[in-house]
Amino acid sequence: MKNTQITLLLLMMIFLGSCNESKKSETVQTKVENKEQRIVSLNGAITEIIFELDPGAEVVGRDVTSTYPEWIKDSIQDLGHVRSLNIESLADLKPTLILAAENDLNSDLLRSIEGLKLNYKLFKQEFNVEGTKILINEVSDFIDNKETEPLLNKIDADLDKVESFENKPKVLFIYARGAGSMMVAGEGTPMESIIELAGGQNAVKGFKDFKPLTEEALLSNNPDVILLFDSGLESLGGKEGLLKSTPGVSQTNAGKNKAIIAMDGGLISDFGPRVGEAAYELNKLLREYAE
Repeated sequence: MKNTQITLLLLMMIFLGSCNESKKSETVQTKVENKEQRIVSLNGAITEIIFELDPGAEVVGRDVTSTYPEWIKDSIQDLGHVRSLNIESLADLKPTLILAAENDLNSDLLRSIEGLKLNYKLFKQEFNVEGTKILINEVSDFIDNKETEPLLNKIDADLDKVESFENKPKVLFIYARGAGSMMVAGEGTPMESIIELAGGQNAVKGFKDFKPLTEEALLSNNPDVILLFDSGLESLGGKEGLLKSTPGVSQTNAGKNKAIIAMDGGLISDFGPRVGEAAYELNKLLREYAE
């Protein structure tokens, strides 16, 4: 009986030891595999950070906001907007890693990702310079690339070139997808943040997030400058199209002076590694309206 008990005890010790070794192997294997991932990036800033840190990263899928570097538009599958993303098209890419911002994934999509046992990582994104720097460092840590100093230094160097204005122009950002779908950026939005970084002030006060554009709001806020995405202004038929199709615009200071400017949407709204560049470029455009 004693021999039997001793034999059983030895067998249990061997079994438990092998389990521990198995767990250690799994942990090591995960770390090794992180270097050769099939990545799906569902955030424009995160996508940009990945390619700035590792130009050869194996990104097999992206969301519609991931448009930089330019070459990825034709080379990496566009899965559409993250809010309406189809889990089947995502799973078809056989991703080993999905990266996104915390507030981008809706609960249904997240449940589907977890249900398929797909590996994912969510990052906190704040639309300010410090938040961008934190995001760069966190993505860098996660993909095992520590060379963030050049990116962080470039942000600071670009921001150092931003000119301060004694009279800050009031800037109204309009998100447009044709004349029938126009929204303005209120307080607490990424667009308010980039306008302020560029030396301007948000023309809209009194509400947060985005609201439909109204003639009353245009006239009461009376912006000195109207800012749109390139694609938004194009959807309206350019400056003349905006002036003709949108009641109230021509009566504002911006409309009277045709102070209507447009910039690349990803550049000024993503808050990725080019945030300093975005602020500087917008600052240059605002200079003639800051007198």
